[in-house]
Amino acid sequence: MENGYKIVDFNQIADIYVVNTCTVTNISDRKSRQILRRTKQNNINSILVVTGCYAQVAKEELAKIEEIDIVLGNNEKNNIVEHVEQFIKEKNREEIISSVMEQKEFLNFGDITYTDKTRAVIKIQDGCDRFCTYCIIPYARGRVRSRKIEDIVSEIEKIAQTGIKEVVITGIHIASYGKDFKEKIGLIDLLEQINKIKGIKRIRLSSLEPTIITKEFVNRLTKLEKICDHFHLSLQSGSDKTLERMNRKYTTKQFEESTQLLKQAYPNVALTTDIIVGFPGETDEEFQETYNFLKKINFYKMHIFKYSQRKGTKAATMKNQVPPNIKEERSNILINMSNQNQILQNEKYIGKELEVLFEEEKEYVQGHTTNYIIVEVPNVKNIENTFQKVKILSTEGEKLIGNIAV
Repeated sequence: MENGYKIVDFNQIADIYVVNTCTVTNISDRKSRQILRRTKQNNINSILVVTGCYAQVAKEELAKIEEIDIVLGNNEKNNIVEHVEQFIKEKNREEIISSVMEQKEFLNFGDITYTDKTRAVIKIQDGCDRFCTYCIIPYARGRVRSRKIEDIVSEIEKIAQTGIKEVVITGIHIASYGKDFKEKIGLIDLLEQINKIKGIKRIRLSSLEPTIITKEFVNRLTKLEKICDHFHLSLQSGSDKTLERMNRKYTTKQFEESTQLLKQAYPNVALTTDIIVGFPGETDEEFQETYNFLKKINFYKMHIFKYSQRKGTKAATMKNQVPPNIKEERSNILINMSNQNQILQNEKYIGKELEVLFEEEKEYVQGHTTNYIIVEVPNVKNIENTFQKVKILSTEGEKLIGNIAV
């Protein structure tokens, strides 16, 4: 936009299309390829730029897609305009993919990186050093690079001036924030600085490694009144044997201790997680251990993934790959548990008053509580981006239904 380009909806006719790809699973690879082949259907003469993680690790596969004009790696994302204008002059297909492993510093993308009407997403770090055996991300994103605190605070201060009241702190592995700095700085130090920013009322955290949840971390966290009581702790399996094969660096006992600390600190805490079913070597006994552990923790919601062999990872070559029909069966069992958990936990709010930040005005007005539960009220005008007390009357699927409290 700063260079005079107009942003249009992706389905509209455009002169330039930019596809930011994902490579976290084989399915995301396939979806990336499909959309790349379809993109030029609206305008055969358009310029197609592909970037992101699939572009970073799949140069050979992308070379087979003739519709692509420019391929840029993750380090080249913030120079898209320059590469497009170079292509316009020379009309030669361009592929620039530098090594993310050699990237030592966080790449800033400008004063404000992403925002919608009521919530801004703030990226605080990139890369991951964990090397879980199923995951390609360290190879696509490189090592941990943390963004300077002053840059993050400056962006959020500018966002607050626009009237936005909620920020989401995100990255590839935010629990690693600061580990690459010479100074002894961690995620909690950053959150304490963000909590001081005037105008911001809510600070939401994206996925957390459970090992960061210690007594000291939680004690400092509870002193920050803007932190939302929704925590996504990535578990992946409830079996210690499976966790070991995954190269996850905690046990189920340690994970449970982390959840207990959060439950004690936040009375209405909503805990969510990710689970992979059918990881290589996962026996019926190990799956049962996972099932029992998930019952015990009683997550508000679980994101269930069927293990997908990812070329370039250790798990892809492991013995005892689990058949697709068993993965499907185990996935359905855990999805049913997750749905039941959500229904039962939502019902406890009937009759109570909750504070909601409203985001969308449609037939109903929709928003979220601090613990990230969706709340809808009959259409009330001019309450978008405002906090309102809502009396909860009923539940509907994953939503709470209510009226503005008088």
